[in-house]
Order: sequence, then structure tokens, then C-alpha cells
Amino acid sequence: MISIHAHFDGKVIVPHDVLDLTPGQDLIVRIEPAPDGAQKESALNWLVENSVDSPEIRADLAEQHDHYLYGSPKREV
Repeated sequence: MISIHAHFDGKVIVPHDVLDLTPGQDLIVRIEPAPDGAQKESALNWLVENSVDSPEIRADLAEQHDHYLYGSPKREV
């Protein structure tokens, strides 16, 4: 059994994260409201909580990510 954070958009329940489920798979879903004050997990929250400041990270990584990922020539910025 897994637990996920989700919200109801008025028509469907929308998970906050990608789920590794088989399309068309039958499920039993139990609905339980999140406790008041519970922090919603989101990609932005994850980035904030897991960000690092390290001298090993190149200062131009954002502008030159293709160069560092794929070896393409550096872009002029």
C-alpha cells in the first residue's frame, strides 16, 4: 500500500507527484483529508529542501547545462 498527497480539482483527484502505476490497473482508493497545517509536498519544496551550495558546482551550470550534460560547445551568453 502507498500513501500519496493529492488534491481534488472539482472533478478528479490529482496526485502531487508522478505515480508508478500500471495504466488501467484496478485500485482501491481510500480518501482521508490531510491534517490541518500539514505541509504539502511539491517539487518546489523538494528543491528548496535538497538544494546545496558547493564550490564543486560550476557557476555557469544553468546557462551551459547542454555543454556539461551532452558535451556540446559552450553557448555565448
